[in-house]
Amino acid sequence: MRYHALVCGYDGTLSTDGRVGDSTVAALERLVRSGRRLIMVTGRDMDGLTSVFDRLDLFERIVAENGAVLYDPARQEATVLAEPPPAEFADRLRRAGARPLSVGEVAVATREPHGGTVLDTIRDLGLELQVIFNKGAVTVLPSGVNKATGLAAALDALGLSPHNTVGVGDAENDHALLSACECPVAVADAVPAIKERCDVVTDRPGGDGVTELIDRILDDDLADVDPGRRHLPLGTAEGGEQVRLAPYGTRLMIAGPSNSGKSTTAAALLERVSKAGYQFCLIDPEGDYTDGIGGAIVLGDARRAPTEEEILQVLEKPAQSVVVSLLGVPLDDRPGFFEAFLPRLSAVRARQGHPHWLIVDEAHHMLPQGFGTESVELLGKVGGLLLVTVHPSLVSEPVLQALNAVVAVGEDPADVLTTFASAVGRDGVRSDLPGDLATGEFLLWRPAGEPVRARLIPPEGERQRHLRKYAAGELGEEDSFYFRGPDEALNLRAGNLTAFCHIADGVDDGTWEHHLRQGDYSRWLAENVKDEELAAEVAEIEQEAGKSGGAGREGGGSAAETRRRVRELIENRYTAPAEPGGGAGHLRGNATGRRSP
Repeated sequence: MRYHALVCGYDGTLSTDGRVGDSTVAALERLVRSGRRLIMVTGRDMDGLTSVFDRLDLFERIVAENGAVLYDPARQEATVLAEPPPAEFADRLRRAGARPLSVGEVAVATREPHGGTVLDTIRDLGLELQVIFNKGAVTVLPSGVNKATGLAAALDALGLSPHNTVGVGDAENDHALLSACECPVAVADAVPAIKERCDVVTDRPGGDGVTELIDRILDDDLADVDPGRRHLPLGTAEGGEQVRLAPYGTRLMIAGPSNSGKSTTAAALLERVSKAGYQFCLIDPEGDYTDGIGGAIVLGDARRAPTEEEILQVLEKPAQSVVVSLLGVPLDDRPGFFEAFLPRLSAVRARQGHPHWLIVDEAHHMLPQGFGTESVELLGKVGGLLLVTVHPSLVSEPVLQALNAVVAVGEDPADVLTTFASAVGRDGVRSDLPGDLATGEFLLWRPAGEPVRARLIPPEGERQRHLRKYAAGELGEEDSFYFRGPDEALNLRAGNLTAFCHIADGVDDGTWEHHLRQGDYSRWLAENVKDEELAAEVAEIEQEAGKSGGAGREGGGSAAETRRRVRELIENRYTAPAEPGGGAGHLRGNATGRRSP
């Protein structure tokens, strides 16, 4: 289920001439029985609403006075969400003849033709207030208060996300409200400006339109409504058209060899998921996201495994994402940890609608052959699913069958597509696919269409994340680089990039050449530093040196020159701009690298 809440106005939406019809009330009851929640957002104050509508018990929350008051019908408790204007404001309007005039807990309202009087009074008193004009009504509220801010308070109280809401309205004061909802709907007799900004316009007006909408929600959860407005950009195709992914229903695998761009592609998608406000849960078997991403909370480390309870506690707040680091779980136990946790994660999503995305890194390890049938079914029910792997053929075939898209990067993308095609029962892929993809390119294939070659829109935060973690941090003994030389006479450990550059400048040419010829530098950067783009650039230097007959030669293949070029690539990527008068920037941090406790 995608939509867990229906948000609706009262006057002109639920009601006609202030009254809600019996058929509309019956539709509201059907919606509640389905397990969905109802939230009303109205310009009326609570006294005015209760005088005309006696079924507030159907609603989990009422947002009254255009967003200024939050009411809990079950507890019959009201919470004022903003400071009201000073009493002198309403007194001035009365003396000026503004009639009718209503004063709620916060909002002050009158009607045209008194809009000018209201504006003059605000100016004369020097108040920071806003005026909302709506079908002849003139409502005054504190600045920044509207139906959308009130809805946010209601959703927060219920643990719901706006990405799981359908909002329906009819008038000018519904603009902000409908923009906040994942699926905005206008009833047939709504003002034209509202209709233009909605994904759905009902065939019938007012309460009959709401009834029509509820029937559609109960029938198929508005499965046919997907205008692409909220789709997430991933790259740009050769013709200049953006390649975009639906935020709901996408079940995607990113696959390719080491040093191919998988991590960067996954980071780009994850960054867009986060910026759009979708909650994610990232299963991180090897601690590659211990600095967090998109503001996510990281649970677990090398000394302590996360508990299911603390993961679920974080996910109760839909605005907060989580990275689940499994470094503290024994290697062989990590798939079992995930499979045991998946049902509880699915239960939260069934109840609340989030997390919206589940991301599983090292999917070949976490979802191997033999992964449980029931667990595969749960994966197929998540809102968005992203698997990242270097070995797609080792991922459980039923898991592959649950996917609906694959992104291949690096060398021989046809091999990735063929593995996927075989799992989903499709014929062999086209023979004219590119043999290799350049750094920053990917091939997206959805079985219903043809493969699309595109260039990745790079993630904005990737450099900052690597800067913090790898430039001056501590990679640990297993992930450090060791300068040993051709005879393994040395054992110089570089625990971060700062230490690497420092030690590289001091080792003899023979040691530098030995590791360069073997491709050790690019391999370390790809597999341990997790910077596949930098690794690809360093690999080019290694290959050029090999073609030139050895790094010890003069010119571009000399030890001094290749050392300089590798250092320059690292510094350009990980060093902040040089300070004025300070010359070239340098990697900062502990040059020798501290040993982990």
